[in-house]
Amino acid sequence: MSRKIRIRKGADIRLKGRPTKTVETAAPTATYAVQPPNYHGIVPKLEVKEGAAVEAGSPLFHSKETPAMKFLSPISGTVKAIVRGEKRRILAVVVESDGGNKAVALGKINVTEASADEIRGAMLSHGMFPFVEQRPFADVANPMDAPRSIHVSGFDSAPLAPDMEIVLRDRMEAFQSGIHALSALVHGDAVHVGARPEQSMFSGLDKVAVTTFEGPHPAGNVGVQIHHTLPVNKGEVVWTMHAEDVANLGETLTTGFYTTKRTVSAAGSEHPSPKYFQTNLGCELTALTAGHQGDATRFISGNPLTGTHAAADGYLGGLDHQVTLLPEGNEPKFLLTSGWLSPGLDKFSLSKSYPTWLMPKSKEFVMDTNTGGEERAFVVTGQYEPVFPFDIYPVQLIKSILANDIDAMEKLGIYEVAPEDFALCEYACTSKIDVQDIVRDGLDNLKKELG
Repeated sequence: MSRKIRIRKGADIRLKGRPTKTVETAAPTATYAVQPPNYHGIVPKLEVKEGAAVEAGSPLFHSKETPAMKFLSPISGTVKAIVRGEKRRILAVVVESDGGNKAVALGKINVTEASADEIRGAMLSHGMFPFVEQRPFADVANPMDAPRSIHVSGFDSAPLAPDMEIVLRDRMEAFQSGIHALSALVHGDAVHVGARPEQSMFSGLDKVAVTTFEGPHPAGNVGVQIHHTLPVNKGEVVWTMHAEDVANLGETLTTGFYTTKRTVSAAGSEHPSPKYFQTNLGCELTALTAGHQGDATRFISGNPLTGTHAAADGYLGGLDHQVTLLPEGNEPKFLLTSGWLSPGLDKFSLSKSYPTWLMPKSKEFVMDTNTGGEERAFVVTGQYEPVFPFDIYPVQLIKSILANDIDAMEKLGIYEVAPEDFALCEYACTSKIDVQDIVRDGLDNLKKELG
């Protein structure tokens, strides 16, 4: 019988533009991109040059620190461009599709009988290890570590996030194979899945412990689930993986061919036709946005709270399962009609500043990306705690990071958190502080200090 946990702190941001439950196969795009910055903590070393012919599953680059960790091409074709940024940092390897779907045979693995070393080696060579994240530090896991446990969130509570019952429809066999593979890396039922009470699809799984969570966002964040089941202590390592990537892992290892399926929630009030699309990792966003253009629209690869600002002709992020289109919010707002002195009958507020909090919970809102002001003094307002479901003092932790006080950071629980856990704090903050960036810098500095 699974354990049940009620999350009381948090907030559901009810945005318009929820996708319909139909899943449509996205049109193949001319190019696909694998973007190293999507995989935090990785320094890429190229294995191809522009003009090189590749197949699906061919290595494009590997991790400088762990050469066995390969990043593979999602499709067959030709390396069209290697995009670089400042100091020649590699931003993307763009592959032009030949439409042939040629694939490299990587070798099958019997996930129920293979040893931990065999599974680990296959995940590295088959391109699946980059999808494993670790706590602490919230970056790509170190394959040399022995994880205490592995956690998978079976639902996503972020605004307009994909429904995992739709994402994993007809893929539970592959998901189970992925769980078998992960369970070989830990002992006993040390693979944990967080689920909603109404989700029955996880109830019959082997080699897994299921915990059900009730409550608002961020109940679906894997960090929240870890905190309320098995908190991370100093010296411990915990791995996490997205549920769809677990299914891709199972399919890749059992078939011997690199699987990069993405069931993407293409959503948002500015999307012409919000729906689910079946596509591949790194596809062009135009295939998911019905070709929508315009300077008045913000294109986000990911969800509105943690996603990346992308160009209209950009690419789907390697770890993203959602594309969101929101109003840009670059138009001035008159104080009395749409500003902070307006009646606010169409405004969502966490602080009950507007009467919309009295309206039914089914009401959805159109929200733009305007922050409503500039950065101000960072003061204690009491706004973070109601949306932060950790037994951690969030403001004190942020201030310890700003002061680079490592002892205080450790005592205040930095090993348990990731930037995404502070997304609602950033949304609620009247000081307009970039809280997620601060947490990211703090984790990076801590990792550097600890060597």
